[in-house]
Amino acid sequence: MGTSLPIDPSEIDPDDIGEKQAVLEMAHEDAIEHVREVCEETGFGIPVEFSPSELLNEKVDADRDPYYVLGACNPEIADRTLEETMRMGGLFPCNVIIWEEEPGKQRVYHVSIMKIARLVGIAPDNDVWDEIVDTTGDLTAEAFERLDTVDTGE
Repeated sequence: MGTSLPIDPSEIDPDDIGEKQAVLEMAHEDAIEHVREVCEETGFGIPVEFSPSELLNEKVDADRDPYYVLGACNPEIADRTLEETMRMGGLFPCNVIIWEEEPGKQRVYHVSIMKIARLVGIAPDNDVWDEIVDTTGDLTAEAFERLDTVDTGE
C-alpha cells in the first residue's frame, strides 16, 4: 500500500500534539457561539470560520451531522511565529472544531499547531519556540477550563 510514515502515530501521546477536548451539553449553534466567546475572552480572534457539514451536505449530499470549524488566531503570537518560520502559515489558523455527537451534545476539539510544527520540523526547536508553545498552551488550557465551567455561568 505505500510508504511508511517517518513518525509512528501510535507513539505520539495526545499531549505531544496538544490535543484538548470538551463536551458541551447544548445545541450546536449555542456551542459555536459559546466557543467563539471563550476564544475571544482568552485572546483569540476568529478570522476564519466555516461549516464543512453544510458545504459537504450541499456539494456531495453527504448527510453529515453539524460540524463547524472556528479558525482562532492571537495576532501577536502569529506574528512571532512568522519571525521564526515563514512556513508556519501552512498550519494557520489554530482550528477549534465543534461537532454534534448527538442533539444537545457537542464535542469541542483542538490540536496545537505550534507543537505539531515542531514535531514535523516546520518550526525550530529553540527557546523562542518553547516560549510560543508554552504561551499558546496556557491560553488554550484557560479556554478549555472556561468551556468546562459552562454550567456555572462563567
